[in-house]
Amino acid sequence: MKMKNMNLSERVKEIRMKSGLSQEVLADETGLSLRTIQRIESGQTEPRGDTLKKLANTLKVTPDEIIDWEEQTDKSFLSALNASSLGFILFPLLGIIIPLFLWIFKKGKIAGLKSLIREILNFQITWTLLLVLAFVTFTGITIYRFAQAQDMSPALMINPTIKYVVYGFLYTYNFILIIINSIRIKEEKEARYQPKIRFIR
Repeated sequence: MKMKNMNLSERVKEIRMKSGLSQEVLADETGLSLRTIQRIESGQTEPRGDTLKKLANTLKVTPDEIIDWEEQTDKSFLSALNASSLGFILFPLLGIIIPLFLWIFKKGKIAGLKSLIREILNFQITWTLLLVLAFVTFTGITIYRFAQAQDMSPALMINPTIKYVVYGFLYTYNFILIIINSIRIKEEKEARYQPKIRFIR
């Protein structure tokens, strides 16, 4: 980690000097404190999130030019993030909430994180909507049958087997897709979740 910090600090210093800026001017134009700039260039801290964006904008470079994203790769975390969507087994929304929380915790720190979280959230939101749609459909059909027959007989309810098959398919498909993508991540391949509606781009 120390070596990584030193490489990053050298890049920041080199880019700053090529831009013809002093530490004081860089601090003034980014709105960061002089102490923060000094700590970054001495390797005591790494620019993240808003700090990284301010540095990149002021130095007229991309964040990638400041941080070596390849050094920030963390396949184990990406695998954990992917596996965290298994929370849907306990409660559908947990398949969205847990990955979202982990993403917020590591946002801007790991290569490939943004594209993975988009895949996960778009799929899990789509899957949850399909689950809700199935529930509403079954409930609506049952209510309609009761209203038509003017009777609350259990015989008018949808065959439970149909529900088990539909819900079972949705849960099994979600589970299998998570496992497949965990394997893909370990093999350094992109995760692919289908079908999904692109709620998050």
